[in-house]
Amino acid sequence: MIQNRVFKTGLLCALAVALSTLGPEMAFAADGGLRAFVTHNMAPIMFGALVIFLLLGYPVAFALAANGLVFGVIGIELGLFRPDFLQALPERVYGTMNNEVLLAVPFFTFMGLILERSGMAEDLLDTIGQVFGSIRGGLAYAVIFVGALLAATTGVVAASVISMGLISLPIMLRYGYDRRVASGVIAASGTLAQIIPPSLVLIVMADQLNRSVGDMYEGAFVPGLLLAGLYAFYIFLVSAIFPSVAPGLPLEAQTLRDKNQKRGPSRLLGAIFAAGFAVLIATGSLPGLTAGSLPGAANLAVWGVGAFVLFYFIMSGTARLLTPSLFIALSIAIGISIAVMERSGMRVGSDYVVLAMSMTVGLAFVVAVINRVFRLGLLSKLAEQVIFVMVPPLALIFLVLGTIFIGVATPTEGGAMGSVGALLLAAGRGRLKFDLMRQATYSTAKLSAFVLFILLGSRVFSLTFYGVDGHRWVEELLVSLPGGQTGFLIVVNILVFLLAFFLDYFELAFIIIPLLGPAADKLGIDLIWFGVMLAVNMQTSFMHPPFGFALFFLRSVAPKVPYLDRVTGKRMEPVTTGQIYWGAVPFVGIQLIMVALVVLFPGMVTHYKSSSVQLDQGAVQKQFDNLTPDLDSAPPPPALDFGAPK
Repeated sequence: MIQNRVFKTGLLCALAVALSTLGPEMAFAADGGLRAFVTHNMAPIMFGALVIFLLLGYPVAFALAANGLVFGVIGIELGLFRPDFLQALPERVYGTMNNEVLLAVPFFTFMGLILERSGMAEDLLDTIGQVFGSIRGGLAYAVIFVGALLAATTGVVAASVISMGLISLPIMLRYGYDRRVASGVIAASGTLAQIIPPSLVLIVMADQLNRSVGDMYEGAFVPGLLLAGLYAFYIFLVSAIFPSVAPGLPLEAQTLRDKNQKRGPSRLLGAIFAAGFAVLIATGSLPGLTAGSLPGAANLAVWGVGAFVLFYFIMSGTARLLTPSLFIALSIAIGISIAVMERSGMRVGSDYVVLAMSMTVGLAFVVAVINRVFRLGLLSKLAEQVIFVMVPPLALIFLVLGTIFIGVATPTEGGAMGSVGALLLAAGRGRLKFDLMRQATYSTAKLSAFVLFILLGSRVFSLTFYGVDGHRWVEELLVSLPGGQTGFLIVVNILVFLLAFFLDYFELAFIIIPLLGPAADKLGIDLIWFGVMLAVNMQTSFMHPPFGFALFFLRSVAPKVPYLDRVTGKRMEPVTTGQIYWGAVPFVGIQLIMVALVVLFPGMVTHYKSSSVQLDQGAVQKQFDNLTPDLDSAPPPPALDFGAPK
């Protein structure tokens, strides 16, 4: 494998040198018509050559750089550039290295790897599996929930898919889950790390579109959670129609279940009421979420009914967690948050959400600590375990994303705090070892170098491509599509979906996004919304059979041969590659439905504007008028005599 890559890279470099030295002069001297053709079609030829290099399997970074250098020399030969044109390359490379925003990539990668390899994923899956396990599809719900939580802490797809595949797949197979459902939900939940902040690719997306990373994170947060909810809704439908494909855990497997515990209707209705009230508060704090789509009363009714139906089925497995003490803690946290918001004039967007959730988690943790120290019996055994397992990663999420959302810290600073917090959590669990640090540091350096090399290659390519007016060619091609914005969005989404079969997420972000961004901006499309829409679409690149990387990650840890289950002693059949592929197909469809929802309801992304500082143009104009002198009442300037000296 390594020899093959070295051979391809060497062949590409040799071809680039040969074309840049002998090719242009010999070809153009022999045929003047060819010279004129290449001169007028330089941009499409350059883009087509890049596609050919990528389809041949050459490394993306080297294909981009070689393409830029070769066509740069050809452009100089054709007189399109001055001979010193390529002297701008060192400045572009230095500008990339000096980009402070990209420092967030290694920080968030290191944070995620430390958390994943310190056993946090295993603890979460074991505990949350007990919470949801008693209902049909409970283990699948647990995988989705933990996948969303890991996405908000790790931001790395490989880590999420491999962790959940190693831990949850054998358990799901043990208790009779259909192999297609189990493999599909694990792979899809792992890909949530690419849309839920702090996603690494959202950082690159914001950098390529010249937009704020914080705004990109805030815009992607609601679609990411909604996508996880769509996954859960699919599991609910499958388990309701085909109960045998996603059964609940038997009683003997519910190790944290209290024997004398009763799950009466009042407890269940209390859980539904609390969850629905919290959802209404959160959605009401995001005024742009459904602005303009429904009148106020109908809007409230829709959210109320939706919250009731959704949480009836999801919270039915967790009703025993809502003890009176936790209900009181939740109510107190919401009340204090509302009071603080009213008194301090806090924005009713992300500030309030961060404050309410932080106080809720903090008060719940205080209740759990008091309950354990004084043995008061305020919490069930399961509720106490869930709090102690979930509070540390939730606190880290609020520390990182909360400070970014409310504008206290930049993404780079948030990533640095997250890295330190991950080290402290691992040390607190007694799992911070030298080998763990070495593996995390090595993997972080490897992924960061991968991203940086592709970015440098794209800088070389874009220098030449922009020099031959390639950006104008793409812009005119896309802007002139029939249908205006609608036609543009349809073509772009189809193009990105098809390219996702062959290119991964980072390659699409570095190659395609810089070409599409200017055209979208010219059409008046909000680039944060445009970036989030493409991020959801590009997420399918991890799930496309047969090239999806998430499917490859799961295939590497799924059993390939029959084996004996270590708990039951039964002979278990392996998971075939075809079952993994077929399991992924419904979730690709769900991701496309999510793309349609983002297009139809842009408010779920553009709510980030409500948290931004808005300038009162009238007040600014008034202040400017006050500072402007009244020229009519001012004394005339003294006359100047430019005549000859007397």
